[in-house]
Amino acid sequence: MSGLIIARSGALQGALAAMPRFAYLGTMEPVAPSAFETLIWVGTAVSLAGLAGLLFVIFRVSRAKRSGLGDDAMREVIRKAIPLNLGALFLSVIGLMLVIVGVFLA
Repeated sequence: MSGLIIARSGALQGALAAMPRFAYLGTMEPVAPSAFETLIWVGTAVSLAGLAGLLFVIFRVSRAKRSGLGDDAMREVIRKAIPLNLGALFLSVIGLMLVIVGVFLA
């Protein structure tokens, strides 16, 4: 079914390209993404990695809280989770900065 749709749109594109007003449609070729579009996608990936890290820390600490650990053990779990949390936040912020810079410069 999708082949039929593509064939029809190709025929329509050819018919429109023959008209002077729609001549730009005849030269539609795939274009390599620019460096800024790549920057946007890289920023998105970095931001999603940071989000995954945040979710990992949230689930890790909530699992420890539900297990009913003592005060010292809970402090130890939280002490180990803080650097992971800050690293994940850092990744998220850097990723969002990359996306914003890519959007502004694209």
